[in-house]
Amino acid sequence: QVQLVESGGGLVQPGGSLRLSCVVSVSRFSVYDMGWYRQAPGKQRELVADITSGGSTNYGDSVKGRFTISRDNAKNTVYLQMNSLKPEDTAVYYCKCRHPFRLEYWGQGTQVTVSS
Repeated sequence: QVQLVESGGGLVQPGGSLRLSCVVSVSRFSVYDMGWYRQAPGKQRELVADITSGGSTNYGDSVKGRFTISRDNAKNTVYLQMNSLKPEDTAVYYCKCRHPFRLEYWGQGTQVTVSS
């Protein structure tokens, strides 16, 4: 079964940086589209960034220019580099993968807290 394990979350001060990683236990990871989503208490889950199997990227408006999504197919890993973090970035961040057959899988999430 497909498993996703996120890591790299933690507490960071406003203006700081954090890098999240998501390791996916699948064969042919390169064919999956990958994404990062986040959910803060009382709010709906929202798209942070995604990257297709072809390498095309897309970002939520609130993180454009600050976050960068990337993938390393040799390591079955997708990354989210977060710079210039703001308190409103505080949320649980979830990794998602989508197979070409449109099956979707989610990780358990990693907490990111931006606070002074």
